[in-house]
Order: sequence, then structure tokens, then C-alpha cells
Amino acid sequence: MIYSVSMGKLFDSIDDTMKAWIEAQPLWFVATAPLSGDGHVNMSPRGHDTFSVLGDRRVGWVDYTGSGVETIAHLRENGRICLMFVSFDSRPRIVRLYGHGSVSLPGEAAFDEVVALHPEHPSTRAVITVEVTRISDSCGWGVPVMEVTDERDLLRLQAEKKGVEGMADYRAEKNTRSIDGLPGLPA
Repeated sequence: MIYSVSMGKLFDSIDDTMKAWIEAQPLWFVATAPLSGDGHVNMSPRGHDTFSVLGDRRVGWVDYTGSGVETIAHLRENGRICLMFVSFDSRPRIVRLYGHGSVSLPGEAAFDEVVALHPEHPSTRAVITVEVTRISDSCGWGVPVMEVTDERDLLRLQAEKKGVEGMADYRAEKNTRSIDGLPGLPA
């Protein structure tokens, strides 16, 4: 069922049409926040072939090693998350998925499930899955029309240069605590 909300709509589930649209977006955003009012809200862009709709109210993605660990730390603390998908082509649309996110590491069932759906990447550090509690869209009329020319290969090149041990060292140095001191990945 679809419910009208101002110019946007609320949806009961992610149907096949929305799933295809979401999975076709080359760029999407993840927003999380700590419980502390003094903590930093975080929004991160994501791309590459990492995202999957896993069910009509469940999604997940392969999380690559980055210079920070905010999403993981916030999810471990409170689970709150919002994903935003934006159309930059000629047909405007914004879809937001709100829910409760979980972090899975290598060897855990959800990690194996999601990683198997995507190309192998040497920067893979975790998998995030989200049980979606609210699905909404809005017009996107204020979003510019842009053209994607290519994916960046810098993450892969950096990870290949560092190697498995170097990536583990990097994560131990940069990904064990959030900028607010919350626990991230195990050292």
C-alpha cells in the first residue's frame, strides 16, 4: 500500500520496481548519529557494486575500509540509520529507508550472505544490514541532473598496495574508535 505524505509517499515495502530503482543508483548516502547530543552526526556517501535489497523490508551492503568508522560505531551503540538514494538522471526522485542497522564481520552469516552477492573487494571490512521500518520518497526536483562517468578505483588500488596485513594494520589504527570515542571494529 502507498500513502501520500505531502509531495512524497510512504510505502509498506520495497517492491520489485523500487528495488530495481534503488539498485540502479550509483551513489547513495548513509546517515547515523550517536545517542549523545554532543556527538557528531555522520553522513557518508557510498557507491560501487555494494548494495542489495535482501527482502521487502531488509537491505544490506558491503562496507569498505575507510578513514573512519562512524557508521559502524553508531550502529553498535544504537542501531539508528537512514539511507538516502537520489536520482541524478532526468527523472527526479529521492527514496529514504529508515530502520535499525546491524554490523556483521567475516565469518558471520549476514556477512557471508551479502558479500556473496557482490564482486570481491580487498577493502571489505564488514557488512551492514538494515531492518527497514519506514520507506518514503519525495520529488527530488531540487537535485541537479548529473552524469556518472566512471567508478573510482582508488580503494581497490590502495587495498592491493597495502595487502591483507597492511589493511588489518590500517583498520587497527583508524577503525577501532569513532571520532567521539565510541567502539568501532575490534583491533
